[in-house]
Amino acid sequence: MKIALSFGFFLPVPPARGGATEKIWHALGRRLAARGHEVVAFTRTWPGWPDQETLEGVRFHRLPGRDHTPRLVLNLLLDLRWSLRVRRALAPDQLVISHNISLPWLLTRVPRRHPSPVSVVIGRMPKGQVRTYGRVDRIYATSEAVATRALEENPAVRPRLRTLRNSIDWHALQGRVDAAGPLRIGYVGRLHPEKGLDLLIDAGARLAARPDLPPWKITLVGPVRITDGGGGEAFAAELADRARAAGLGDRFEILPPLWSAPELAALYRTLDVFVYPTRAAQGEGLSVAPIEAMAAGAVPVLSDLPCYADLLTPGSDGLLFDYRGEPAVERLASALAGLLADPAHRAGLASAARETARRFDYDAVAAELETDLAGLLQTPRS
Repeated sequence: MKIALSFGFFLPVPPARGGATEKIWHALGRRLAARGHEVVAFTRTWPGWPDQETLEGVRFHRLPGRDHTPRLVLNLLLDLRWSLRVRRALAPDQLVISHNISLPWLLTRVPRRHPSPVSVVIGRMPKGQVRTYGRVDRIYATSEAVATRALEENPAVRPRLRTLRNSIDWHALQGRVDAAGPLRIGYVGRLHPEKGLDLLIDAGARLAARPDLPPWKITLVGPVRITDGGGGEAFAAELADRARAAGLGDRFEILPPLWSAPELAALYRTLDVFVYPTRAAQGEGLSVAPIEAMAAGAVPVLSDLPCYADLLTPGSDGLLFDYRGEPAVERLASALAGLLADPAHRAGLASAARETARRFDYDAVAAELETDLAGLLQTPRS
C-alpha cells in the first residue's frame, strides 16, 4: 500500500516538541513501513531539518506550518491553508490518513479530488466537522465516546466509522522503579485550565491534613507555553501560588515537559498514582498519558468522562471520580487517600492496570490498522 499520513500544521514529526497524535502516528507509520508499505508523512518544516528525508522507512515531506494559537478561528484558517498545501503535494494513488479538519472534506467533496481512499482520525470530541465527512471512506474514532458524538453529528457515517484506540509502546514502559522516599502522585500533560489541576492541588491540601497517611508528593509535568497547548506562564504561576497557599510546600512541584520518549518513560516508572482530573468533557477523546502511566505500573485516578470507560473498569484496574461540583475535591482526596493508605490494594490495581494497557500496544494497533486499510482499497469509492 501507498500511505500518506497528514499531521497537523503546528508540531514537528518526529516528535521534537511533544504531541500525543504525533508520537502515536509516527510510531504506527514506522511499523507500517516495516511491514513493506510505502509511507509518506506530511508534517511542518522545522529549523535545522531537511524538507525531505527518509527515516526508518518513512519518507518525510515537510511543508511550511505555524505555531498553534489560542484563537479557534485562526487555527481553523491555518488548518485550511495547511490542508490545501497537503492536497497539492499528494499523489493520486496514496491512501490518506488525515489528522486535519479541512483535508478530508477537500479531498472528498463533489467532484471528488482524490481517487484513493481518504480516512480521518478524530482524537478529540468533534466540533461539527463530521457533518462535512459524508463522503470520507473511513473515520477512525479513538474511543466509543468520540464515535457516539460523531454519529450524533452525522448518522450517515455509521458504515464508515471504526474505533481505533490510541496506542503506546507498552514494552518500553516496563521496568518499574520502586525508589525510596515519598509516594509519588503524578500528572503528565498540558498545564491548562481545562485539565482540572486546581482539583488535584486542593485535594492535596486535604491529604496534607491527614497525619495517618504515608509521605507523598504531587508532581506535574507538561508544557506551559500557549504555543505548546498550555495555559501560559501566568497560569502555571497561579498553580504554584495555589499550592503554596494550600500549605503543600515541598510536597508539590512543577517540572518542565519531557519531549524525549525514554525520559518520559523513566518518569512514568517512578509514579505510584497517576491523576488526570480533566474537566474537558467536550474535548477529551482518549488521552494517551493515562494509558502510558498504567503500562508503567501507576494506578490511574481519572475524571469519569465517557471516554475512560473504554480504558478501565473502576475498582479493578483504576479509579474514576466525579469531577463535577464542589464535592469533586473531596471525592478525589478520598480516592487518593484510600490508595496511599492501602499498599496491597494499590499494588493489585497497578498490576491489573499494567495488563489492561498491554492491549493498547503499537504492534497490536498497527496490525488492526493494516487490515482495515487493505479492506478500504477493495471498497468502491462513492
